[in-house]
Amino acid sequence: MSQAIRFYYRGKIHEVHDASPTRTVLQHLREDLHCTGTKEGCAEGDCGACTVVVGELRQDGELDLKTVNACIQFLPTLDARALFTVEDLRQPDGCLHPVQQAMIQCHGSQCGFCTPGFVMSLWGLYLRHEHDAVAPTRREIDDALSGNLCRCTGYRPIVDAAQRMGQLPRATFDRTPVSQALATLRRDTPLAFSDGRQTFHAPRTLEQLAQLRGALPHARLLAGSTDVGLWVTKQLRELGDLIYIGQVASLRQVREQDGWLQIGAAVSLEQAYAAAHAHYPDQLSELWQRFASLPVRNAGTLGGNVANGSPIGDSMPWLIALGAKVVLYSVGGQRSMPLEDFYLDYQKSALQADEFVQAVHIPLPRADVRFRTYKLSKRFDQDISAVCAAFALTIVDDQVVAARIAYGGMAATPRRAARAEAELVGQAWDQARVRAAMTALAQDFAPLSDMRASAAYRLRTAQNLLYRYWLETRTEAPLAPEAVRAFAVTAAA
Repeated sequence: MSQAIRFYYRGKIHEVHDASPTRTVLQHLREDLHCTGTKEGCAEGDCGACTVVVGELRQDGELDLKTVNACIQFLPTLDARALFTVEDLRQPDGCLHPVQQAMIQCHGSQCGFCTPGFVMSLWGLYLRHEHDAVAPTRREIDDALSGNLCRCTGYRPIVDAAQRMGQLPRATFDRTPVSQALATLRRDTPLAFSDGRQTFHAPRTLEQLAQLRGALPHARLLAGSTDVGLWVTKQLRELGDLIYIGQVASLRQVREQDGWLQIGAAVSLEQAYAAAHAHYPDQLSELWQRFASLPVRNAGTLGGNVANGSPIGDSMPWLIALGAKVVLYSVGGQRSMPLEDFYLDYQKSALQADEFVQAVHIPLPRADVRFRTYKLSKRFDQDISAVCAAFALTIVDDQVVAARIAYGGMAATPRRAARAEAELVGQAWDQARVRAAMTALAQDFAPLSDMRASAAYRLRTAQNLLYRYWLETRTEAPLAPEAVRAFAVTAAA
């Protein structure tokens, strides 16, 4: 028998009994609840017009609030969570929220279609600084708005509003009734929601997930829905039964053990990158900021990103370069392998029918490993890479002892550059050897041309990124990244 989806909405518990498991949160808001402040723009998580805030209780009992794209989130994922839309910003006295008031004062809205999404992204930022005396930085503002597009204002008035909103009289958000309501919605047993044609399963434990996966090997595993959601909204695909991993507590843990950073498969991309960034701050800062948008990182998971294995995914090159391992689980037990061995061919991995990704293990930093990541794309924010490169060389006494070089966007899978590595290992870390490795890259990869870049561009920039890495890490007079950017391409020509 199908169970009801239960979540906190507009001050009370809301229940859904009759809906397709792949009905989106946006469709439910606009078509079922006639709550039309949330807009549909792209239906693929790119424009931000549908931005909402979702809340859930953490293990410590605190309320976690994050922005997500309602257009690609399936309705059953709201079970035991809270949903907030632009209508919730109305103050008890009927006045506008400071975020809305700042948008008016700074003329941040013109046609108004995108405005509710911007307001919700700014509200998410406002909540993070609700009790701070310090205003959000420009980078925090840019990051909060990275998933929102506007064709009218040019963004400056919206950024002005983000800076102004904290200067207006404060509006506090009472989390207590939300937390109390969510505490009553917590389930001890798995959710099974069905419309008679397909079922949405949400197990609570690793063992329940393994049993479901073994019993339903053809069911679709669902994590953050940032990719699978588009199969429904854009490709109109029927997904069949779904197994959602987002309620399995053990898959949402991050811990350090025996020299490894262990990230569960259901940990969000935002949390995963934050954890990795704490150990590799200089190397991952820009890549973290440029990986998709904040709402996508809030919803998507590192485990899902790895399992998907897109050849243009930004996580895999640096994970492979560092020597990360992927941990797989099934009713038959657990196994692990180097991440580069997980990818067999385009959209083909070593994952067995009854298995799922349990965790990703990332080596903690070593003093002798010089690690860097680079991303090339047409836009700085929210753009898919033309080339993504990662380098992790072990250099002792200016000799290359070990080399791990990985690229995305250069082949059918994220892949190491074996011939280039061979040119470097056992050799001096000097310009002549680096140029030999650059030449070897032409044997490692035969990239394709597409809308993002030509094959010639990809190969040339892949070579130049290796040269840039040498400029930044050479023993004699290494250059700072900002200095390298000014002339690295010309110097490597």
